[in-house]
Amino acid sequence: MMVDSALAQVGKNLNEAMRILGDGQRELEPGTERQRLSRTSIPGPLQGDGQDVAAILHLVHHLIHEDEESDDKPKQQLQSVCEQGHMALLGHSLAAYISVLDRERLRKLTTRILSDTTLWLCRLFRYENASACFHEDDRDGLVKVCRLVINARYEEYASEGYAVLSSRQPVIYQSASCRPGLGQHVCGQLGLPLSSLCTVPCNTVFGSQHQMDVALLDKLIKEDIEAGKLPLLLVANAGTPGAGHTDKLARLKDLCEQHSMWLHVEGVNLATLALGQVTSAVLAAIRSDSMTLTPGQWLGLPAVTAVTLYRHEDPALSLAAGLTSSQPVEKLRALPLWLSLQHLGHNGIVQKIKHATALSQQLLQKLKTLSSIKTSVEDELASPVVLFKFSQDLSAAASNVGSAESYCAGEREVLDTFNRWLGEQLALCVHACGVEVVEVEDEGTCVRFSPLLTAAVLGTQQEDVEELLQKLTELLPVMNSTLCLRQEFREESRRHTASLTYVDDLSWPGLGALRFEPQTEGMDESRRKQELQKINTELLKKLQELDTDIVFSAGPDFGQEEDCVFVGMVTDDVDVPQLVDTIAALGRDIEESGKLLENMTEVVRKGIMEAELQLQKASEDKLMEEGVIRQLPLVGSVLNWFSPVQSSMKGQTFNLAAGSLDSTETTYSTKAQTDRPSLQDTPTSSSKRPPGQRLFQRSGANSDSYSETSSIEQVESFSVSGSTLPPSSPLVPEEDTDQSHESAEEPQVSPEQMQNTQTAAEDASVERQPEGAEEVTQSGR
Repeated sequence: MMVDSALAQVGKNLNEAMRILGDGQRELEPGTERQRLSRTSIPGPLQGDGQDVAAILHLVHHLIHEDEESDDKPKQQLQSVCEQGHMALLGHSLAAYISVLDRERLRKLTTRILSDTTLWLCRLFRYENASACFHEDDRDGLVKVCRLVINARYEEYASEGYAVLSSRQPVIYQSASCRPGLGQHVCGQLGLPLSSLCTVPCNTVFGSQHQMDVALLDKLIKEDIEAGKLPLLLVANAGTPGAGHTDKLARLKDLCEQHSMWLHVEGVNLATLALGQVTSAVLAAIRSDSMTLTPGQWLGLPAVTAVTLYRHEDPALSLAAGLTSSQPVEKLRALPLWLSLQHLGHNGIVQKIKHATALSQQLLQKLKTLSSIKTSVEDELASPVVLFKFSQDLSAAASNVGSAESYCAGEREVLDTFNRWLGEQLALCVHACGVEVVEVEDEGTCVRFSPLLTAAVLGTQQEDVEELLQKLTELLPVMNSTLCLRQEFREESRRHTASLTYVDDLSWPGLGALRFEPQTEGMDESRRKQELQKINTELLKKLQELDTDIVFSAGPDFGQEEDCVFVGMVTDDVDVPQLVDTIAALGRDIEESGKLLENMTEVVRKGIMEAELQLQKASEDKLMEEGVIRQLPLVGSVLNWFSPVQSSMKGQTFNLAAGSLDSTETTYSTKAQTDRPSLQDTPTSSSKRPPGQRLFQRSGANSDSYSETSSIEQVESFSVSGSTLPPSSPLVPEEDTDQSHESAEEPQVSPEQMQNTQTAAEDASVERQPEGAEEVTQSGR
């Protein structure tokens, strides 16, 4: 069978474009590379010379990956498009090509495409004898249906317009579980006031908490009728956007027939109508007056329009409402879906939907075995949406160190924070499953797995679900232990109220947050803030250098708390008192080191001034002793050659630790530098942990670490002022103790701070030696 050469060229060009955008490996023609690189994301004038298709496609590829190239990030491929996805993309290209045909051919072709697609969808989803409206925005179908109902219920609406609505105000009812902003969008498009929108609460006594309360709806409708209003339309859910629950559609349809209302249904569960076995709750949707389907999401078809199926006998009203169009070009919106449905076939469509529902059942059955996971599923035998959340395992908490009572601070906000962290970790580690974090009324923050919306695009398989469950099993013990130890961490922090402040940040998914409070008496507010920020920043740096599994950070990027140390998730074998003591001791050591540096700077400054005076006096004494003639450069050298002078002046050295000038007589007599007797070695004690015990781990704890791949080596700890500090604190190593000296009355200084002070002092000190020789020495080195 011969194929039109133009059609073949369209398909060829599409395949070539997809290949270039997918890998970007095709070499450009000579002379076009410079033009491509000259184009950036900054808007500019249109170039005078035209470019070929390959150069333009390479430009598009460059713009897509521009951020990755500028940030030296690994290049990511475009979302993989399956074979039926290519058919959908080809449909968009063919629609543009077909639109140039003559009007008669275009009319026949579009009519065939529209009628075929409508018939297939009606039979596939068991919605017989219906018409179809194809629209880009999945909310536009409801808007046009509302306009149809208004035209049908208000006979003079076509001639009088919105003036006829003032006699009886129309009312649109929707569930509280509908997607946010849907009712407001409909009222805005129709020009109706928000008072025409009535939100019906969900049932909180019988049945699901996400289903519309039918009895309350009946009451609201009767009240509106008594108030002179006109009940117009009801929007129901076959799979709420959050939890995936289905309203009592059969009862709602009976109520709508009783009050002459239009029933519109939407939701992801409508996809299961294509299966051989459908639950009665979803099957009742075929009695509705209209329903909106999104086959593009369910089947993984890119840029495919949504479809609204509706039943109405008057084609004139449908045309007035915009549900049908007399323009053949607009009917070509169905072409991508028409091609994709033929490529998949009935069996292929059913298989994709069945695969997605099987993935949900696979995950749900495993989640029911986890004691720390609470699921919110309407029908455990056939629900295509799985909603779950972390809930503390009280039995595990009772055997934990913190006990179950330690959860006194575990308000709903804390659980929401932990579940938000759980969802983010699962989405990051197992991207192929497409889990997402959702906020559900009465449930709080939950994690949702809806493969009907993601599996076809991401290619989710059973192995991905198993990987998701494995990652979830690894995270749950850490979340349980962290939640149990939060109270103990708070109490231990309050024992150090003189130096630590516990920051009650319920939005932090971890053990908690602390702020070290330095002694700031006599400081102004700006100086106090600078000192607070400086010490806590240094404290965080020291903690991050520790060889431990605990993660220390500065907190959320957009958090309200600043200058804090946030402690992340921990295992149940963490010694919380030791952790808090270490944080307090490190903070005190940093604070005292800063004070010592300030004090030593002042001592050195005064010592330098005194040394300058002594050197000036020594120079005057030398002048008086030797005479003026010996100071002349040439004459003095000749005179010293014939008659050497025996000077009584002694060499001097500047001692940084004491800030004073000392004689070098002892150094030259013993030919070795000696220490001042006032300097003593700092007593240090080295205590080793048992082999295999990690930092901050309780003695005797044998539980496995959260990170199985982390290798914790044996680390020594040092004791200073009665507090146990990790080896990364600014202390002198044990083997260098004989060479380190410090004043017994003042705390120790880090090597970096001592080096900076020594450099400043050496630049300002000048030493006099006999015979005109100069030498600079340092005591204690």
